[in-house]
Amino acid sequence: MKISLIGYGKMGKEIEKIAISRNHTIVNKFDIENINELTVENLKKSDIAIEFTTPETAFENYIKCFEANIPVVSGTTGWLNKYSEIKEIVESQNQTFLYSSNFSIGVNIFFKINSFLSKIMNNFPDYQVEIEETHHTEKKDAPSGTAITLAEEIIKNINKKTSWINELTDENDKISINSLRKVNIPGIHTIKYESPVDIIEITHSSKNRTGLATGAVLAGEYIFGKKGLFTMDDFIKL
Repeated sequence: MKISLIGYGKMGKEIEKIAISRNHTIVNKFDIENINELTVENLKKSDIAIEFTTPETAFENYIKCFEANIPVVSGTTGWLNKYSEIKEIVESQNQTFLYSSNFSIGVNIFFKINSFLSKIMNNFPDYQVEIEETHHTEKKDAPSGTAITLAEEIIKNINKKTSWINELTDENDKISINSLRKVNIPGIHTIKYESPVDIIEITHSSKNRTGLATGAVLAGEYIFGKKGLFTMDDFIKL
């Protein structure tokens, strides 16, 4: 595939390495320094775009890719208030889009474990649940998209939980998400269930960005030649 990288920070550079190792070609590398080159004409030189930018710029980046009629894989978080608009455009214009809050295969397995465990814990109201997520200091959004995905699945499965909040709370209907930012932490997510007598915890820790980058490239390979709205569930068939 000929790939346009939209966002050429640490993730973009890691994706480039993985893509080249899998015999793909990087035809465009767009970042803040050359944002004026992010045009429909230049995007048309590629078969697919892989987008890791910021919540403020992601939506417009998707629109440009759709105007160029190329599929988009995106791992940018913090923009989901416009997801319904993207869904409508993809369906009405026969476009191709795959979004995930986390492209790591391990994290997507973790999502399924979280879903299974939360369904069990719905039967045991003595347990209170909270989420802690730790990332590198450069991460712009808090909580992480991964933490939000985890919280929303718990809310779906535990009747007494109706929302999440990005702070510690004793409110029984809310899930507390504690966001920590430390130097050189790719990503750690812990879900803790605590009762008066014990604690149950599940944790996923990323060692580096390689798993995320590999998943993004594999997702690009998966949607190439397809039309529609996709998730990592479609790709890894969990």
